[in-house]
Amino acid sequence: MKIKYLIHILLVAFLVFACQGKQEQPEVAETQKTESIDFEFLSEQFADLKILRYQIPGFDQLSLQQKKYVYYLTQAGLAGRDIMYDQNYRHNLKIRRALEKVYTGFSGDKTTEDWKNFEVYLKRIWFSNGIHHHYANDKFEPGFSRAYLEEIMSTTGTELEGEALEVIFNDADSKKVNLDPEKGLVEGSAINFYAPDITTADVDAFYGAMKVDAKQPIEKGLNSKLVKENGKLAEKVWKSGGLYGASIDKIIEWLEKAREVAENETQKKQLGLLIDYYKTGDLKTWDDYNIVWAKSTEGDVDYINGFIEVYNDPKGYKGSYESVIQIKDFEMSKKMAVLAENAQWFEDNSTLQEEHKKSNVVGVSYKTINVAGEAGDASPSTPIGINLPNNNWIREQHGSKSVSLGNIIYAYNNAGSSGRLQEFAYDEEEVKYEEEYGQLSDKLHTALHEVIGHASGKLNEGIGTPKETLKNYASTLEEARADLVGLYYLPDEKLVEIGISPDAKAIGKASYDGYIRNGLMMQLIRLNLGDDIEEAHMRNRQLVAAWAMEKGQADNVIEKVEKDGKTYFKINDYDKLRVLFGELLSEIQRIKSEGDFEAGRDLVETYGVKVDQELHKEVLQRNSKFKSAPYSGFINPDLVPVMDEQGEITDVKVEQPESFAAQMLRYAKDYTTLPEVN
Repeated sequence: MKIKYLIHILLVAFLVFACQGKQEQPEVAETQKTESIDFEFLSEQFADLKILRYQIPGFDQLSLQQKKYVYYLTQAGLAGRDIMYDQNYRHNLKIRRALEKVYTGFSGDKTTEDWKNFEVYLKRIWFSNGIHHHYANDKFEPGFSRAYLEEIMSTTGTELEGEALEVIFNDADSKKVNLDPEKGLVEGSAINFYAPDITTADVDAFYGAMKVDAKQPIEKGLNSKLVKENGKLAEKVWKSGGLYGASIDKIIEWLEKAREVAENETQKKQLGLLIDYYKTGDLKTWDDYNIVWAKSTEGDVDYINGFIEVYNDPKGYKGSYESVIQIKDFEMSKKMAVLAENAQWFEDNSTLQEEHKKSNVVGVSYKTINVAGEAGDASPSTPIGINLPNNNWIREQHGSKSVSLGNIIYAYNNAGSSGRLQEFAYDEEEVKYEEEYGQLSDKLHTALHEVIGHASGKLNEGIGTPKETLKNYASTLEEARADLVGLYYLPDEKLVEIGISPDAKAIGKASYDGYIRNGLMMQLIRLNLGDDIEEAHMRNRQLVAAWAMEKGQADNVIEKVEKDGKTYFKINDYDKLRVLFGELLSEIQRIKSEGDFEAGRDLVETYGVKVDQELHKEVLQRNSKFKSAPYSGFINPDLVPVMDEQGEITDVKVEQPESFAAQMLRYAKDYTTLPEVN
């Protein structure tokens, strides 16, 4: 069908990466392109969430072998779905299954507010893989009473007792991930990586005493739960025959099928290592797998599967289960590969101190891909970009892969319009630049952040990993560092020279306006009035924007303006702002390279945590007229195998599920692999 462009898209604020891992979803859709295409991207909206659909471009062009490969990999990912629920909170599986039983079995009045609130509560659990908000980490408040829940459980023969029932309605375990050291990083977090009787001091003592190879350290603690057995600290490893063994055995079963139809021998080798890792739990095998995976750039299909990102662990050790299956977007990958080819130029010309620059940036590959399926920590709330592996020494010696999730970004861009840009932009010129260059500047920032940002800089000899030296501030500072690399280079003529930017000045203006607007105002719509900023990505954005505003006061680089009774932030000198971004980049790299905890803590606490409450109140009031939800996530397309009489797969079809609830209930039926208590 012919596509007609009506309005330009803004993918929102800046797309930000977490620490050498995955880039989060866009902040808030400001103004978007509406395309006349025959596909419904928006499925439904409830609470603060939008449920979207995405297509899989290029799937029909795959060979039967490749389709089987994609299908088996998606099944492997979904087989571990229960793990994410249990990792997020120890009662999640028990609560989810009880509420699902009520949802499917209740035949009473479904027009009451109580039932509608119950339905929303369950959908929020499905979206967040548990009873805590996927982004804010706060526990959901039910819009129904305990008496009502007990009534509908009774009519459906559902049992939910003790702490699992109490916690829905009380104040216990109110924060999934707590980053306030005064409350106890571990003690104040409901995340299930540590037994309830484990303290922050226990974690520090256990992993502080664990000796690893200084030059090639394993990611200690990545795939285990820390518990006390007979009064002694011990790890319960996530592996076949260990914790989560029932799920992992199913994952292995599907990975073995995938290995049989892999595209090449390198893929078969890496899958073999991943299977061995799941069988043994050996983190050295995990490193061996990641080395082969990072170097494997041939083939049209790739994947991520494992216990990977550590953002959900306040101590930064434990990896959340995640799976993303990818099909290469050849045209866009070719266009953006030029960044990787010029990685050394960007390193050499950055504002980092000479002793903190890499003399040889190794093996950075960048691709635009189309997602074919997601599970665990990547679903329903998905990243839009990923940069792996996370282990620093592997990245330095063997390289890394960076991907942009093209069809996910495309779906965001076509899911509707909210008009927030006109509300929060200072003037029509700012709106014009955002509409004309906003989407491209976001894409370029994404690529620079992943390919250049996460590959840049080095640690001083003898300095430990950032999670050990910078502790609970490591993620925020790494995000800020990589973000600043992108910000510094977006206005550079080098991007025009290599053919990926049409206008350095215009791209720089659009990107800087958007970043300051979002970092100082727009992202505040995600917070409740009176809250500090706790989420690492949000801390990063405010840190960068607030620091630049303060340091540029003498030259009035960024001006706080009141117009028609509303607050705006107006950039008066884009060149000087770029200089400031370069200075902050150098300082954050110094903090990382030297392991300067005190300086890192002071930066984050001074600029990234506290919120101007009067401004916050104003932002919430101005935003209240917009009905578009601030968070989005996705239903996965269903991959349905077509079988012949012998039970052999002859094709794989892509079907869109009927609804979010229908998919979640089918997943619960087909991919329940763990007991309620693990």
